[in-house]
Order: sequence, then structure tokens, then C-alpha cells
Amino acid sequence: MIIIGIAATPSVAAKSVNLYKGDAKIQKNSQSIAVNATKSLSPTIVLSTITTTTNSSMETGDNMGILKAIEEDLEKSEAVKETIPETVGMLCIKSANQTLMEAKQRPDPKPLWLSLWYEGEVCCLFADSNLGKSIYAVQIADSIAQTQRVLYFDFELSDKQFQLRYTDKEGNTYHFSDNFLRGEINKELLDVKTFEDDIINQIEAAALQTGAKVLIIDNLTWICSNSEKGDVAGQFMMKVIKIKKKYDLSLLIIAHTPKRSLSSAITQNDLAGSKKLYNFFDSCFSIGMSAKDGGLRYIKQMKVRHGEYEYGADNVIVCQLEQINAFLQFVPMEFATEREHLKEQSENDVLELENTVMELHGQGLSVRAIEAQVNVSKSKVQRIIKKYE
Repeated sequence: MIIIGIAATPSVAAKSVNLYKGDAKIQKNSQSIAVNATKSLSPTIVLSTITTTTNSSMETGDNMGILKAIEEDLEKSEAVKETIPETVGMLCIKSANQTLMEAKQRPDPKPLWLSLWYEGEVCCLFADSNLGKSIYAVQIADSIAQTQRVLYFDFELSDKQFQLRYTDKEGNTYHFSDNFLRGEINKELLDVKTFEDDIINQIEAAALQTGAKVLIIDNLTWICSNSEKGDVAGQFMMKVIKIKKKYDLSLLIIAHTPKRSLSSAITQNDLAGSKKLYNFFDSCFSIGMSAKDGGLRYIKQMKVRHGEYEYGADNVIVCQLEQINAFLQFVPMEFATEREHLKEQSENDVLELENTVMELHGQGLSVRAIEAQVNVSKSKVQRIIKKYE
């Protein structure tokens, strides 16, 4: 409480300062003292004093009401919380606020490679054959290995092929960090009948025994040969996600694309296998070949759940392959639009596409099935069909 104009009676002012306790009786005494103190003061000072004191009492009453309302809300919140189950079978139930508070206690995921792949994600890198998927994946692994252990499952190259790739013309080999671990299949112990189940279990065991938190699997075909079947792809991804959550892992899975036209932009439909695969990945990026120069590649960001969407169709990373100090790598050259690196469609290309769509339509295939085969959008397939019907 502030009493204006009591400087002439300091003892009363001192008493009044100590009276603001939120108690009704004390407030009443406070008003009495303030009124008595004003008898020797001017009318203006008296009015100011009484008004200020009365306002303080009103504010105190309001504050008491607010505090009481907050108390009641907290009691209701606790009562509601007691009725909410923490688990229902495999489901964990929490309020949105509790979810936020608990998650806030854990550190934010850090980028493993640019904004393309973050800690704790199951990420996919896909591209057509011979565009350098494995080269780029090894480059990513080499970078991460500078600070932490990486386990790279190489189901593509033999040890000799790997050695030749990272040896220059003078016979010098590249020196990797000791944090870079490479695993390959021992073909003598390979059991074709149970291979897919065995390999997932052994990837889990290898991660546990090496202590690696970052895994790169090259490639998807080896561990899920029937990825084009939705149910198989879904079951496979659920196994991968279970391992990720169990050991707090980050995974990058390399995948192929069917043969695609250089005149078409890369889309999620280019990922080989069932569309369910794409839905399960946290993040996804791809490599395309430039139609301007066969030696150039571009990196395109396809899917993001954490961080910024930086390298989409309007800002792809254009690179060229070079061997520097015996290390074969993608060297960034510039940023560009994807359109700049696509082949312009000729009239023959357009007619060929339209004929193919109508032929497949005549065979009774659905629009979605045609879309998957010719690698164009569903709306474009529908426009072509409408044009000729």
C-alpha cells in the first residue's frame, strides 16, 4: 500500500507499510490509522490518502479471489489426473502438458548431416543405380565418425572393392577414423531361408556389442527383399523402429529407385518398394543426376520432421564426384533449382508418355497403379486419361 502525502507523520507511514498482509481485519485498522493521520493534512492530501488506501483494499480482495480460483483449478486438475491411466496395454497416456514438460528435460536432437538427418531418426537416402549412394553414405559416416562411433553395414561391396574405391592412382589409401566400423556378411554362415529375420537380429546385436549409436545400412534390398509388399514393408519398418527406440539409435537406410526419366523431378514415388516405407521414415533425401552434365549430381531433401526444410526443389545441392587424398566424395559446387538440371521434354517424350498411360488404362489398371509405373503424379495421369476419353 502506498500512502501519498504522509511525510509529515513518519510514524504513521511506517506503521501503514507493515499493515498490508492480505488480512481483512488488518486492512480495516489500516484504513482507520490512515484516516486519523489525515486530520492535520490538507484536503487534497486527505483525498489522495483515502483513495489510495481504499484501492489497495479492493486490489487485495481481487487478489484473494484470483488465488482462490487458482487453488480450485489445481485441485480439479489433480482430481482429473488421478482418473487418467498411465498405461493402456502398449499405449502410454499423458496430458499434453506433461508430455511437453518431460520431453523438455531431454536434450534437443543434433544434426548428424546438414539438416538432412538428425539424431534419433530413421532416415532414408535413395537414388538410381550408379549415382553414388554408397559413396555419399560413406562420406556421411566418415564425417560423423570424427566425433562418435558409426557402424556401417556394407551389403554392396566386398572388402577388396571397398579398398580399391578408397585408394588413389599412386596406391595411397584413405585413413578412416577408428570410430568408423564396417560390417559385411560372412557368406559361409548365410542361411537363405531365415536370412531376413537373422540379419535384423544380428544388426541389433552388433549395435549393442559395439556400442555404436549411429547405424548405416547399405542397402534396403538386402534386409527386406519384398519391400514392394505393403504388409511386409510395414512389419520390417516396425522392427527397425523398435530397435531404434530400445537403444536410442539413429539409422540411415540406403534404398534404390526404379529407372526414372531425367525430365521428371524426384518425388516420393521414386522410392522403390511400398509407399508404406516412405510413411515410416522420419526424414528422407535423394540423389539425382544432372541432365546438363552427366558428371554432376544434386542432393534433394524430400521429407523433414525436425529442423528446417532447406534443400527442396528450389535449393538443391549440386555436387561433383572427386577423389581427394584417396577419398572419393561429393564436392558441393553450388545451390540451384532442380528444374535447371532436368531434361526438357520433347514432343516425342510427351506422346510416348501419353501412349503408355492410355495403354495401361486400357489394360484396366487403376490411376494409382499407372502413376507408380510411369512415375508421374496422379493428377497428370488423370489429365491424360481425360484428354483421350
